[in-house]
Amino acid sequence: MADIPGLAVLHYHTPHFDVVRPGQFVLCAVSGERIDLDDLKYWSAEFQEAYRGPVEATHSILQHRAALV
Repeated sequence: MADIPGLAVLHYHTPHFDVVRPGQFVLCAVSGERIDLDDLKYWSAEFQEAYRGPVEATHSILQHRAALV
């Protein structure tokens, strides 16, 4: 991933995340939109991805499941 100023690197756990590299935001794994760390509420510890909201989280889970079939 390109070095984007302000982009944080996180390690996702349940129900928290650790900051690996400080920053102000992460990118949604589905939409690519910025998510301010204060607004980050949806992520997957299994897939190490952040999501803008429940729609994106559900989309990603369904995509990952389809890849297993």
